[in-house]
Amino acid sequence: MYEIEMALPLLVRQTRPMAEERAAEPSANALLVEAVRRGDQEAFAKLYDLYAPMVHGILLARVPWSEVDDLVQDVFLMAFRKLDTLREDAAFGGWLAMIARNRAMDFHRRTQKTEPLPEDVALENQSEAEVEAARALAAIRELPEAYRETLILRLVEGMTGPEISERTRLTPASVRVNLHRGMKLLRERLGMEGS
Repeated sequence: MYEIEMALPLLVRQTRPMAEERAAEPSANALLVEAVRRGDQEAFAKLYDLYAPMVHGILLARVPWSEVDDLVQDVFLMAFRKLDTLREDAAFGGWLAMIARNRAMDFHRRTQKTEPLPEDVALENQSEAEVEAARALAAIRELPEAYRETLILRLVEGMTGPEISERTRLTPASVRVNLHRGMKLLRERLGMEGS
């Protein structure tokens, strides 16, 4: 697991907020949503800072790395435009996660099929650490969806189990199980069973 955790930070966005800035009470998040509904743009910026790592991780689990940053912007723009359809302000995290998952599916429906570069050509200009990170990400993407998403949120986005639970509206027990089983499968796929 140590090797995986050392390789994946290469994928982390440069502007990710620090963990203590991301930790907020659910009621505080609901108050931010309420403020956005009243037209407070600064409140939306705070919601973006809190939830961008979750959206980034959800998308990274589903779409090509090169497309993720643009799709994160699309998700937040869509959320801003459709905020009036959110029934319960406290459900913002789960609602936003659903928008991100749907946007990833839309991306694949609309994307024309292209033939990828052969792996040796695609990786020839990358450092060994970048190649390992790409290998680990590819292995994560082959896992079942529940494991894939929670592992990326944990290993790439650096979110804690409680943060993942709060943002995605999964139970803490589900997050723990998904992380545990996902790491076991990932180790197997990467040939690290004894690690």
